[in-house]
Amino acid sequence: MTNLKAVIPVAGLGMHMLPATKAIPKEMLPIVDKPMIQYIVDEIVAAGIKEILLVTHASKNAVEKPLRHLL
Repeated sequence: MTNLKAVIPVAGLGMHMLPATKAIPKEMLPIVDKPMIQYIVDEIVAAGIKEILLVTHASKNAVEKPLRHLL
């Protein structure tokens, strides 16, 4: 069986989503009851993929920390 990995590019600064992204990374913007990126991670996990790589910017630690409990 192939060991699949998911890559989520989250390095962008979200300039097209200003002013909503001025204080919070675009990936962490809430949609209904959870951050946008959590929907993506949930779908990846549901597909049976065990390894997820986040391609981030140095200033994006606000994205990595909340997701650690999901991975």
